[in-house]
Amino acid sequence: MLIADDLNQLLEILPDFIKQPLENHVNRKLLIEVVMDLGRKPEARFPKGPEYLSSRIITWQDLDFCIKRIGNFSSDNRSGIERTLHRISSIKNRQGNIIGLTCRVGRAVLGTISIIRDLLEKNPSILLLGRPGVGKTTAIREIARVLADEMEKRVVIIDTSNEIAGDGDVPHPAIGRARRMQVSEPNLQHQVMIEAVENHMPEVIIIDEIGTELESLAARTIAERGVQLVGTAHGNYLDSLIKNPILSDLIGGIQYVTLGDDEAKRRGSQKSILERKAAPAFQVAIEIHERHNWIVHESVGQAVDQLLQGANLWVQRRKLIEDGSINIQCEQYVSNNFVSNINVYTSKAKSSKLFNTKLINLESSVQSLKYDSKSQWELGTSINKFSKDTVKDILNIRLYIYYINIAQVEMIINDEQFPITITRDIVQADVILALRSNLKHNTKLKQIAKSKQITIYTICSSTSINIKRALKQIFNVNRISNCNWSAISENREKEELEGLIETRLAIQKIIEAKKQSVELLPRIVNIRKLQHKLISCYNLRSRSCGEEPNRRLRIYPN
Repeated sequence: MLIADDLNQLLEILPDFIKQPLENHVNRKLLIEVVMDLGRKPEARFPKGPEYLSSRIITWQDLDFCIKRIGNFSSDNRSGIERTLHRISSIKNRQGNIIGLTCRVGRAVLGTISIIRDLLEKNPSILLLGRPGVGKTTAIREIARVLADEMEKRVVIIDTSNEIAGDGDVPHPAIGRARRMQVSEPNLQHQVMIEAVENHMPEVIIIDEIGTELESLAARTIAERGVQLVGTAHGNYLDSLIKNPILSDLIGGIQYVTLGDDEAKRRGSQKSILERKAAPAFQVAIEIHERHNWIVHESVGQAVDQLLQGANLWVQRRKLIEDGSINIQCEQYVSNNFVSNINVYTSKAKSSKLFNTKLINLESSVQSLKYDSKSQWELGTSINKFSKDTVKDILNIRLYIYYINIAQVEMIINDEQFPITITRDIVQADVILALRSNLKHNTKLKQIAKSKQITIYTICSSTSINIKRALKQIFNVNRISNCNWSAISENREKEELEGLIETRLAIQKIIEAKKQSVELLPRIVNIRKLQHKLISCYNLRSRSCGEEPNRRLRIYPN
């Protein structure tokens, strides 16, 4: 990985008492920015934290020394050094005088987007999300170079603050053959975006920091004209973008929809729900939480729909390893921000939440993919060692008994072979079974259940019939009793057992969430046959999809 930072040119504009400590600093290559505030000591910021560079206080003369060596500040209080990627931002007082400078180091990092190289070859519009300073601009700068030089596309960069291609009229070599259009004022960025499409026939448009409603509308207009977009926006997660009324149009927009009684009952939701209005302007969304640790949503439309429905979805976590290889893990993406589409007042919805917790804890279902230099996918499985206790903990539900004979409940569990474990710690419980007459006066138990979101089932009397009926209701045994789990799972290898557990949990999700299809993780052909066998026990439909080695099953409700 090649890094070009032109750091010496940035140091030349600084006073000597700031410049010299940086020239000799052991971590100078990791420098993020230098902060100079009037009346304070100069500060250098590194990934591990800030450091004071001198005990000397910044004066008016020190600030004036820097200002004279850089260009004029634009209306957004930013300036730069010509033919470099460095950015100098100013802080002004009420009279318009500069009282502080932030000198940010700009770097061109070649090779940083090998982590998503396969996505670029599919030509989707890509939106990068992340907090300020996490590396979004560095990433799209490298994307522009790869698209222009290596894929030979017509690329136009909308450079609002000259941060992507550097200050001055000649763009920095880091963008390769891509062309750059400068923006005279930040509030005119949307006009330049449309102008680029109309005048210069680009195949790809690069936009940094989409932040206004007009820019969102311009991005949608460009996408509808068939131009590939690559842009960035502030926001750590995809669901934070959904909640942003200004930027939600980038992922299709959100609207309230009122369902009829029959439709709401069929979906198992409230009558007023949130839905996506239109197709998203960006097909792929990437969350950059760390420089070499990215979350990838390959289908933004599907991801937004699942988040609005309150369902969990599977995403890719891609990591760039020091040796240049790429590690891809499939993991559960959980959001609790959108629950209006789920009827949280029913015990079934709570049971679905319980299933999601179990599925998230199924670490053995994580898949590791390695991407080598020959652009070939090598599928490897990273599976935790299975033991009988591990399987039991995944599939069983912990039950807390209140004012009911535990020995009587255990006898029914053993006779009916319910997948249940009785716990004496209410905090660890998934479900509470209580005697109705005694529960009425125990407000503390109700408060604990409410705070921990534990479902409470009550019976009027502790007879064997009532207890058995309650257990059947909890686990919906009457709908899955035709499946002999012990016979199917007995004497299986750990990979086979993993596939069966994943399938069983997915089937429970369909049952509890009412007619929701589920796509399983990629498996080899022998494990897929076992999964097919288990699915048929539940009288459900399934089919294989995808190509080897990523072929997998999709389960459909009746």
